[in-house]
Amino acid sequence: MPNRCDVLGKRPSTGHSVSHSNIKSKRWWKVNAQKKRFWLPSEKRWITLHISAKGLRTIDKRGIERVVADIRATGQKV
Repeated sequence: MPNRCDVLGKRPSTGHSVSHSNIKSKRWWKVNAQKKRFWLPSEKRWITLHISAKGLRTIDKRGIERVVADIRATGQKV
């Protein structure tokens, strides 16, 4: 499963783990991405999105129809 949010476009970010002695080692902050199905009433079908927790809140706030329209406007296939 890709670790990327379809709605927000969030990707894993990198940085350093810093120990008490200030030794730095590389690490990743991964996106809390889940695979979720949504019913699209206008097309009368289910769509599957890889979505982060914040992306799920965005869908709750704006609605699935508007979010899918924005995803398609960026050129992604849904």
